[in-house]
Amino acid sequence: MKRIYAQEKYCIGCRLCEIYCAAVHSEYPDDLVKAFKKAAMVPTPRVKVEEERPLSFALQCRHCEEPHCLKACITGAMYRDEETGAILNDKERCVGCWTCILVCPYGAIFKDEITGKVVTKCDFCLHMGQPACVEHCPNGALQLKEEGGDE
Repeated sequence: MKRIYAQEKYCIGCRLCEIYCAAVHSEYPDDLVKAFKKAAMVPTPRVKVEEERPLSFALQCRHCEEPHCLKACITGAMYRDEETGAILNDKERCVGCWTCILVCPYGAIFKDEITGKVVTKCDFCLHMGQPACVEHCPNGALQLKEEGGDE
């Protein structure tokens, strides 16, 4: 399975990964300006930049082999996509109990700031083919690679 790897030595903390993530999950996924200026609400980014100068890196779901969030989800809203192996969240089934947030060892699941009632997390931008954060990282600090491999 492919995973997104953050290389902090290349991250400059520009937060473009957060911006493009929010934009591609908005009502204007192909227009960055409209996503932030015309959208009723800009979605919560599914990636967060952690920063403690001089160190910074992007944090997103690791799509674990043994995901604690999947086991802890009381409604079955967290599930593994059989085709890609990605751990996804069904917002219709999520009741906002926040158990998945509590058990995630990486802190990579977030409260959806728009609804305040469900969680949001990296979905690998499965609708795009390549994650927006990886595609738009100016320094290549985020890379999509096969787990344990070079590609």
